[in-house]
Amino acid sequence: MRHSLAQKMAENGCHLKPEEVYAPRSPPSTEPNAAEGCSSDPNGLSPSQREVLERCLHALSHAKNDSHILAALLLITRLCPAGQLDTGTLHRIFEAVGFNLPARLLVTAFRGGDSSRLPPEELISLGTALLAALSTDASMVAHPQLLSTVPLILSILENGPNWTDKQTQTLGNEAQNSSGSQTESATDSQTTSSMSTLDEALACDCYQVLNAVCALPQGPEQLLSRGAVLALCRAVLIKQTLSHEKGLPLLGHLLSSSIRQRAWARHSSDLLSLLGTISQNFCRVSDQDRLEMCSQIPPFLPPPGVESESQVLKEIVGNLRASLWPLIQGKLSQEHLGLVLVVSACLLDLYGWESTGPPKFCCLLVNRACVEVRMGLEEPPGTEISPQLQHTLTACYRIMEAAMEQACSQGAVSNPAQIQTAITGLSLQQSRQVLGALEEAFSAEMYYLKQLAQTSYDDPFLFATFRSLCAWLAEETSCLKEDVIDLLPFLIGYAKSHFKGGGESKGLADWMSKMSISNSSQDGTWSREAALRYLLPALCHLSAEDGPRRVLLSLDTPAMLVDFLSKGWASLRGQSGKTVTRDPSLETACSALLNFAITEPERVRNDPCFIALETMLSEALPALLHKPRLLVLAANCCTLGLMIGRLKSTSTDPVELGQRRFFSSVLSFLLSAVQSGQASKPARISALWEEHWEEAGELWRLSLQALGDCVRAQPWITTLIRDEGWLQNIFTLLGSSGRLPDQPSQDALEEVLCAIAKQCPVCRKDISELVKSVSCGSLQGLPQLSTILVE
Repeated sequence: MRHSLAQKMAENGCHLKPEEVYAPRSPPSTEPNAAEGCSSDPNGLSPSQREVLERCLHALSHAKNDSHILAALLLITRLCPAGQLDTGTLHRIFEAVGFNLPARLLVTAFRGGDSSRLPPEELISLGTALLAALSTDASMVAHPQLLSTVPLILSILENGPNWTDKQTQTLGNEAQNSSGSQTESATDSQTTSSMSTLDEALACDCYQVLNAVCALPQGPEQLLSRGAVLALCRAVLIKQTLSHEKGLPLLGHLLSSSIRQRAWARHSSDLLSLLGTISQNFCRVSDQDRLEMCSQIPPFLPPPGVESESQVLKEIVGNLRASLWPLIQGKLSQEHLGLVLVVSACLLDLYGWESTGPPKFCCLLVNRACVEVRMGLEEPPGTEISPQLQHTLTACYRIMEAAMEQACSQGAVSNPAQIQTAITGLSLQQSRQVLGALEEAFSAEMYYLKQLAQTSYDDPFLFATFRSLCAWLAEETSCLKEDVIDLLPFLIGYAKSHFKGGGESKGLADWMSKMSISNSSQDGTWSREAALRYLLPALCHLSAEDGPRRVLLSLDTPAMLVDFLSKGWASLRGQSGKTVTRDPSLETACSALLNFAITEPERVRNDPCFIALETMLSEALPALLHKPRLLVLAANCCTLGLMIGRLKSTSTDPVELGQRRFFSSVLSFLLSAVQSGQASKPARISALWEEHWEEAGELWRLSLQALGDCVRAQPWITTLIRDEGWLQNIFTLLGSSGRLPDQPSQDALEEVLCAIAKQCPVCRKDISELVKSVSCGSLQGLPQLSTILVE
């Protein structure tokens, strides 16, 4: 409530009779001891004022009609403005008035009629003022009746004084249902508004209510479901009162929350128009004003992938990029540079590196981001990084990651001597300069991470730094190798801490949902495996090298990977058909474990985690045969299980059922990769495998070689091979040509056939008979096998 409300009440004759209550407004005292007299009162009132307030509250609770209620409220506001009322007093007012009165005032104004002698704008002014006062108490904001008035308030802000506009006539239904009968008192006729613009005080009250609702735990959801995004967007576009000062920040807050994706899905056209307007304003102003406006841009950009084909958005991004170029070139304060870098990173998220601008701009952008990272992180231990700098550095990380992705896609990192460019349009020398700057920046990240204690593991900025470094290590582990090895205990400890933490980090989850820099693979989502998922590609590289692998073994990394794989499989096991979702992280975990299985046989034989892994693979592979979308994961599980199986010593003990089931699945799976060719042509890769052959082909060949080793280590497998008719199936698929489509696959198949023939005389005889049969081909493509058969 506000004094303008009190004046309106007085002007319209809303008074109590003197005998009902007498409450003259006491002017604030200027006496030195005046404050002492009311210091014990939560509203800052003197004892006499408190007595009058109590009489007003009594009159309010016993009011006979709306006029008496409004008059009592007038007297209360004269004693103490709504913003200064304590919670207890507000609750007493609410108990007496409730949300019925303000809701009825709004409904009456919107529906029109002759039920009130006040014009619509006065009814709306009174109603919104009451709602604004009540919304100052957080416990009242979530009341269904207050929420029911949100569509009406939004209509006021969107349509201004056009209360009788046809498009707003239906908005009163929701509020009417919960507010009861309309305002009392008959009047001669309703008058329409003659105002040309929305009253500023009224707009303030409306935004007070909306901001209070937005502050609720589910506030953004409540506002989205009631049309807030569209109404605020249109209010800003038509420049309604306070729409730029209060509406735009509120809309930016909504679009930065968890409703961002859905808001763009529902209102992309209007939001693009708004973004276009903001972009035009940004491009037209001076460089100095543009710097001040940089913070307005990120909240209004769409999520990556949304509207990506829109020519309108592409044009907007192009204009923004062109306007940023002079700023990147100029001399900026740290605060302004941070804002420019954040906007640049957001544009990178939308259209990638090639659309960022001229090559020189790209080069300068990366250099400025790298310098900012070094300056921010290479501080003495214990130096605190401000939230604003953390936000800037997070944007720098995204720019660095994008540069790394582009550099690696061009091959400049893997082979610097090659005359190729890391960033399209840059010379080889410029590309190397960029990569040098990146190396220094990632070195600064490692320096920063080394200083941190385990107590800071839940720090969101630490996660951002960890993620950025993992992006570098996923592509490049040869540079700064000693520093990387020294940092491994921290990296593993951090990933393990979150993975085994037993719950989700709310701080990290909230931070990721509010980040202006999106991550498309984990957008808006935090799970306790996230840190490990980012580290997995680096572990895959590091586990293949002797030095880092020894450190990883000392940190019990295989056990963590087995645990991650087991949990992932438990999640996938219940999926079927179109619900099956491929998880590349599980495949990467298999690759890292495969490195250990190949290079550390003794560890595999003696570490209990590999026994658990073998049991899990025996269960997983048979089920994966029926999930074609997970073929690459199945290939990884097949290869990994065979690599472990080859290390077993010969035993006379009965074969476990799980092992028999696993090897039976192996034979079926390997066979499914091949189908017969036409006439005398070589066999072909099956349609099931063809789509994934680039990823799974090498695993298939490695599995065949490992199967040969398993046959030598576990002779019982040859009996299973004969029982399954695997040899006959293989030679039938080879056909008359006796060949596979490529030589590496041919060599791998020959290796396993030779192992089977050597280990099992009966199988050797079967192979000889199959070769002689009419339906099977010759041994011209299998010279080593031919030699064994004639021995």
